Amino acid sequence: MKRPCLILYLLAGLLVVPLRSISAQPADRSREVDQAVVRALQYLASEQRDSGAWRTNNREAASATSLAIMAFLAVGHTPGEGPYGDRIENGIRWVLDHQDDSGLFRHRAGSGPMYTHGICTLMLAEVSGMVRGELAPRVRHGLERGVRVILAAQAVPKGPKHQGGWRYQPTDNNSDLSVTGWQLLALRAAKDIGCDVPAESIERAVAYVRMCATRQGGFGYQPGHGTSPTRAGTGILCLEICGQHHADESLRAADYLLREPLRPTDSFFYYGVYYCTVGMFQVGGQHWDTINARMTGLLLPMQLPDGSWPNQGRESAYGKVYSTSMTVLALAVEYRYLPIYQR
Repeated sequence: MKRPCLILYLLAGLLVVPLRSISAQPADRSREVDQAVVRALQYLASEQRDSGAWRTNNREAASATSLAIMAFLAVGHTPGEGPYGDRIENGIRWVLDHQDDSGLFRHRAGSGPMYTHGICTLMLAEVSGMVRGELAPRVRHGLERGVRVILAAQAVPKGPKHQGGWRYQPTDNNSDLSVTGWQLLALRAAKDIGCDVPAESIERAVAYVRMCATRQGGFGYQPGHGTSPTRAGTGILCLEICGQHHADESLRAADYLLREPLRPTDSFFYYGVYYCTVGMFQVGGQHWDTINARMTGLLLPMQLPDGSWPNQGRESAYGKVYSTSMTVLALAVEYRYLPIYQR
């Protein structure tokens, strides 16, 4: 039996808006968010190539394709169902076709493959229980191969300040918080659906994230580095989804984000939009209410007439599919459709 997609069909056209979980937002703001994500998905649908892929600027990319797929899932759409079901399935097939013999997902030229690999593996874990027919075993096999690559990369001998984490290449002997975030999300999601992920691997990754915590509150790019809003959000989400709810390091970082909120001028703004919003959703309470109001108030006016969000700064090379997908994943977190982000 297919996983139900709890959606409301608007009378004007076949647009979809999900049934919203209990929200602290005013009703008018909630409607604005619903309308914004509907327009964003229309934009993303228009940007899909005939091959099934989405592009990072002018290059078809597994990372952009996986992020776009997760954006549709986050708003309640499922593979093979509804107005976007075929698009989602075609995207999944394209990603699977771009996994090499080693299990590594091919990446855009000029970027470290472990970013792409973590994002693709996370996507496959999220769709694993939703796909049917011939696609189901392909997704499961691709997911298991992807997990093995992540575990092998973690097991590469590293120094004391890098053990448990990941870096750009599968063979790197050092680690950073940014790459580690995607691998840890992928492992946690895969473990949740029954993949063979040793508890020790999660524990070692959590220990690395904790080493990145700063005394002032927040998390550094590597142990001993200073924090930023984006890094703070990354550390919070990593600990929260691994069962470290309200850990001291997370609460200090959450307090830091109240003092130093994410701004559009920050480096890797949309990366921060995703991690700060989803991380603070997991923290909950007043921290979430405050950040939620700030982020929606910031993001909604930034949406362009075509439904996308503008790429900017150091993220400009990633294109508007990236910025739009990351924003949808943030705005739709309260819908609670993606299993990894459910409290």
